[in-house]
Amino acid sequence: MERGRSVRGRNDGKRLGAAELGGALGERATLVQFSSAFCAPCRATRRVLGEVAAMVPGVAYVDIDAEAHLDLVRDLEILKTPTVLILDADGRVVRRATGQPRRADVIAALGEAV
Repeated sequence: MERGRSVRGRNDGKRLGAAELGGALGERATLVQFSSAFCAPCRATRRVLGEVAAMVPGVAYVDIDAEAHLDLVRDLEILKTPTVLILDADGRVVRRATGQPRRADVIAALGEAV
């Protein structure tokens, strides 16, 4: 999903639930974005992920302020923003990418997750 690069898989077995995300998981998948306040690519990423979640039934989108959730950032080894995680229906991290994604790459990665 990173612009100019392919989405890399990283199935490390981590699972996230509504308590960690601050929002409900999607029926089929969840797009999770880690953002920071002064991150310009985060705004564009927010728009792309929101549009994809609105287009694809059963997909939820959650935006997490990295600075306000440092324990989760450390646990998931989030090193830069935006970082996008794709979770399956059980909340397991199945895909991960950094940087501003293209809509087509997000949709393709979702196809692999559901």
